[in-house]
Amino acid sequence: MLTIQSVSAPQELAAALAIRHKVFVEGQGVPADAENDEHDHTDARHYLARTTDGTPCGAARWRRTEGGVKLERFAVLEEYRNQAVGAALLRRVLADVAAAYPGQPVYLNAQLRAIPFYERHGFAKVGEQFTECDIEHFKMKLHKAE
Repeated sequence: MLTIQSVSAPQELAAALAIRHKVFVEGQGVPADAENDEHDHTDARHYLARTTDGTPCGAARWRRTEGGVKLERFAVLEEYRNQAVGAALLRRVLADVAAAYPGQPVYLNAQLRAIPFYERHGFAKVGEQFTECDIEHFKMKLHKAE
């Protein structure tokens, strides 16, 4: 059974950051200094997905911004993709965001290939396509709960 936990210990944060590094820096060529930012150690709330045997397999974070609540850095290790890890992470994050900031706008910047995933979970594209770290994105806003 997959577990999703809110990160509360330094070793959990290290595991989440390691997953992000593997997915974004090694897998997609995102510069390490763009992948890790000041929010990792200040105002972001982090999550870690683990397999039944406790192996870290996914990570995510969110933070409050002037525009609402921004979901960021959703990453699932390649060998665990298409196994509902991302959906479980997203459900947990959305539940915690709704509890902490009811009624606040929720948004994210989605890579093009992730757009169908977020659309299935109630997000819709907003505005024009843009490039971030040489990867095409759309801003997406949550329009309905799951």
